Amino acid sequence: MSDAGAATATIPRAADAARRRRAFGRLATRNRLAVVAALALLAAVLGALLAPWLPLADPDVVDTPNRLRPPLSAGHALGTDEFGRDLLARLVWGARVSLAAGVASAAAAMLFGVTLGILGGFYTGWIETVVMRLTDILMAFPYVLLAIAIVAGLGPGLRNAMVAIAIVGFPIYTRLVRGVVLSLREREFVEAARALGASDAVILGRHVLPHLLSPVIVAFSLDVGAKILATAGLSFLGLGTQPPTADWGSMLATGRQFVILSPHVVLLPGLAIFVIVLALNLVGDAVRDILDPRAAAR
Repeated sequence: MSDAGAATATIPRAADAARRRRAFGRLATRNRLAVVAALALLAAVLGALLAPWLPLADPDVVDTPNRLRPPLSAGHALGTDEFGRDLLARLVWGARVSLAAGVASAAAAMLFGVTLGILGGFYTGWIETVVMRLTDILMAFPYVLLAIAIVAGLGPGLRNAMVAIAIVGFPIYTRLVRGVVLSLREREFVEAARALGASDAVILGRHVLPHLLSPVIVAFSLDVGAKILATAGLSFLGLGTQPPTADWGSMLATGRQFVILSPHVVLLPGLAIFVIVLALNLVGDAVRDILDPRAAAR
């Protein structure tokens, strides 16, 4: 391609990037709540990543004489739990577990679901039948009960909980991607590429996958919060993270019996889950507005 042709080809991409930046700027100005949510998520992620280097107490050290200390106690900014462990340290280290479990399980569900959705939407016949019947079977079961049954079969533990949550979560992506692929399969540019002798891999890579990025990114950003809730729920039931590892769900489980005597033991991890999941949903809505071409045009 000549220099003039390359320059001409970059003009639409530059214009699209500029349009995205303008849409992002307008959205940041108009939706300040999403900006605050993004800053809260950034703080939580940075705290989780830097936990080994922060001046925090050991989250697993038991100090029975100092059990159930209230917030702002000497040496314990957020108090201690029923075993005298520092709650601030356990919240920060628990963020590592909860955020990693939510992102990892959502990513696994996305990869598996997108793959099956592409296969079920692009190919007809027995492949489509198998993919959709598998999706229908999984969606026929209650989400949480199916996850509990899978973990019960695999055994309790964070890894098995993540596997179970990914298994019960991939049908959402499969249905979403299949619907998009079905609408693209008969479009003129796909038919033209097929008439020119392009292979299925080329058609999927060049003409189908780019159209899947926006809806999948939006679905993923919203799904991470749901996966964090599901992981915390399994840990609350004793099927996820095992003691003494800090996890927001297990902190809720062990502290629920002290909700009257020392409510901060339960309120703090519950508030952490609430804030992070709410922030993820607000950011997901903002991402959807940014990637929506109609919103960008406005």
